[in-house]
Amino acid sequence: MSFTGDGSGSGSGSGGGTGRGKGRGRGKGSGRGSVSNVITPQLDSSLSSEIEAKLSIIETPPPASSKAMTFPSRPGYGTLGTKCTVRANHFLVKLQERDLHHYDVSITPEILSRGVNRAVMKDLVSQYRHSHLGGLQPVYDGRKGLFTAGPLPFTLKDFVIKLGEKDEQVPSRREREFKVVIKLATKTGLHHLQQFLSGRQRDAPQEIIQVLDIVLREKPSNEYTTIGRSFFSLKLGTKTDVGDGLECWRGYYQSLRPTQMGMSLNIDVAATAFYEAIPVAEYICKLLNIRDSSRPLTDIDRTKVKKALRGLRVEFTHRKDRRHHKISGITAQSTDQLMFTVDDSAKRISVSQYFFEKYGIRLRCAHWPALQVGTDSKPSYFPMEVCTIVVGQRYSKKLNEKQVTMMLRASCQRPNERERNISTMALHNDYGNDAFAKEFGINVDPRLVTIPTARVLQPPMLKYHDTGKDVKIQPRVGQWNMINTKMVNGGTIRHWTCVNFSSRSPPDIAFRFSQDLVSMCSSKGMDFNPNPQVPVRSARSDQIERTLVEIHNQSRGQLQLLIIILPDFSGSYGTIKRICETELGIISQCCQPKQAQKLNKQYLENVALKINVKAGGRNTVLLDALLRKIPLVSDNPTIIFGADVTHPSPGEDSSPSIAAVVASMDWPEVTKYRGLVSAQTHRQELIQDLYKVVQDPQKGAVHGGMIRELLIQFRRSTGFKPHRIIFYRDGVSEGQFNQVLLYELDAIRKACASLEEGYLPPVTFVVVQKRHHTRLFPADHGNRNLTDRSGNILPGTVVDTHICHPTEFDFYLCSHAGIQGTSRPTHYHVLWDENKFTADLMQTLTNNLCYTYARCTRSVSVVPPAYYAHLAAFRARYYIEGNVSESNTSPATRGINAEIRPLPTIKDNVKNVMFYC
Repeated sequence: MSFTGDGSGSGSGSGGGTGRGKGRGRGKGSGRGSVSNVITPQLDSSLSSEIEAKLSIIETPPPASSKAMTFPSRPGYGTLGTKCTVRANHFLVKLQERDLHHYDVSITPEILSRGVNRAVMKDLVSQYRHSHLGGLQPVYDGRKGLFTAGPLPFTLKDFVIKLGEKDEQVPSRREREFKVVIKLATKTGLHHLQQFLSGRQRDAPQEIIQVLDIVLREKPSNEYTTIGRSFFSLKLGTKTDVGDGLECWRGYYQSLRPTQMGMSLNIDVAATAFYEAIPVAEYICKLLNIRDSSRPLTDIDRTKVKKALRGLRVEFTHRKDRRHHKISGITAQSTDQLMFTVDDSAKRISVSQYFFEKYGIRLRCAHWPALQVGTDSKPSYFPMEVCTIVVGQRYSKKLNEKQVTMMLRASCQRPNERERNISTMALHNDYGNDAFAKEFGINVDPRLVTIPTARVLQPPMLKYHDTGKDVKIQPRVGQWNMINTKMVNGGTIRHWTCVNFSSRSPPDIAFRFSQDLVSMCSSKGMDFNPNPQVPVRSARSDQIERTLVEIHNQSRGQLQLLIIILPDFSGSYGTIKRICETELGIISQCCQPKQAQKLNKQYLENVALKINVKAGGRNTVLLDALLRKIPLVSDNPTIIFGADVTHPSPGEDSSPSIAAVVASMDWPEVTKYRGLVSAQTHRQELIQDLYKVVQDPQKGAVHGGMIRELLIQFRRSTGFKPHRIIFYRDGVSEGQFNQVLLYELDAIRKACASLEEGYLPPVTFVVVQKRHHTRLFPADHGNRNLTDRSGNILPGTVVDTHICHPTEFDFYLCSHAGIQGTSRPTHYHVLWDENKFTADLMQTLTNNLCYTYARCTRSVSVVPPAYYAHLAAFRARYYIEGNVSESNTSPATRGINAEIRPLPTIKDNVKNVMFYC
């Protein structure tokens, strides 16, 4: 595959023309190497051998390097924009010098439950603190780590701890004995942490930070229900019913972080779904939405109940002891049919009869199955009516739409309310009187941090078509109106039709809606044939696949767009997209029946935006891009990537993770993005198909992968090879930074080198993080000049001081206007930068790109390439829905051993456009 030559591509037109036809010549390329107009099918054999000798075959991710890569230092602070003051939900932490001692803890017999571990160690400290522990107050991580501020009187000691019936964490009626061995592991001070915070040391002393974090978590861990880094309790707020036996609990998130101002405690309010602590029979009625418990359960009911109850802890109401037992399943037979042998006698009796004779309990739901606790080899059976759900159990499965709505309603808070609740929570936690914090010399300031160095970046100027009334628009407060504009490059649709699957809509809705939509597309600059190729029709919602195939055949495979009014019930969207995009090769635009009936002009305009990019057009372009004024993008051909990995919902243990990579296919406009998707190992975060080499019996080593394919497509689309690569990577946690950068940067380089010897364009690798808990608030909630309509900080607000990393290149950017609740700024962390961006250049580029999102006339909260990758990955999950069936194997077995089925291939005509929009 030759990738060399001179760079005179025909390119694509923008601005005044229609965007089709001749376009605009690019002239000669600049930068390293040169670009040809022709990409030949394969490498010269000698060159192929040379490159192959240099490249290793990547089949599985390499092990993480023992030596971490050094992330780039901050290249200075940003200065552009209007200065403003904001507050952040970070609380300054001051530390007194202490000698930190780490002890290894071994408990036998081995315990898998952190709750039991904590109960054992709590009892040990209670008994021996003032004797064997020398009066010290240790903290415990729930596993194998015990930490003290100062040395214990020993380096190795054994203890024997007995936990009896009174402890609910111990799932046994008998007293249990545990041997605890405590052994000194390491000791250290705070010197390395102070060096790191002051910038004199690059590597963060994670072990010290972790110890201090454990100290501040010790008190709430003993008082509240702990989930990850969050704590929940009915003491922390009023619970809210969210339906189907679930309720919303309030709580707070807490994490200790190193920042420019020193150590900072990030505190945020939190909410999550818990099971109601109610009788199991009552929960089943709520789950199945039935009032009459006298009816037997159907097979569908049983499957739903089994899935909902498995792993849930219950306590029995017919006994005096309140032991907790974990449900392992439900029986196939009802309690009045399920027979067992009593003790050693030969008498066989049903479960319902046994409970009547033994406890005098007449079961009202004897026709329902029994709950099984214990293992399959030694099961015990109990009627649902004598079991109550233990309080404080989080619901970790996927919520339904109604529950999601209720959760959002319960947890959504305007900025002033959220800031007040965070401040109240920090005061409630009373860190000043936390005995553990005092022991370790930790002092937490109860006030939110004020940041006087925040800035609001100017929105970019947007270019529309010259034939519109408004040719240039500058957005205001993160949004703008297209009423007097035309799309900068209108796409062409010659062959289309519309089908209505909604039985409740008027008979003529498909005709009226499609005519209005086509008219809107035309008025906005698309070249849209007003007459459908295949007659507009209505069809039954139970014949979706048959109807789609019929339409495809009627159009003789020429259909460019299929407008679809969805059925009245949910659940068919994924099926439609899978059939259209992977089987028939049809670009589709789905619309909700309620919206189609309204014929709302704003809705039609938004749908037209989606249709145009699916037809290969552009809605708008950054004016600076056309004027070649974007530094480090406009001067040399630059490709911008976005990448994301989406994982299955909790409980879907056999589904693969889906990786998606998109890349810009136009330069200098950087608005069109081609997307590729791939299935990979369950919950694997590294993108495995970025670059790969497979051995072909005839061809030998064949190079492939998503990066390589997108680089080739960029060359074909623009006439240039990329001279720069900017890679926005979504969905990576801090603990994965090194591993992801090592593997994925290596894959990018190998993909480039496989195209041309010595082809190594400079790469900038930026991680995009939305799943964090930092929130920014206006200094004065009442000042309308400092907030948008929702009361949030203004779009374009950027922070790269105070709460950011002590030495590395990161920043928080709120690029969007809030709609409801409190806006979440996106955290951008530059992990690799061979293009040498300044803070201003990286922040401005990222903010400006947020105004080029194709689906709306608003700036978005995440840089579009990353956003598109997320959409593409989410779309691809529809392609495999229904392929995985329930099995009786354990979740761990299914997750590890499940074969990764490749995704259905997306048809070329679909893949060539932004089908995921």
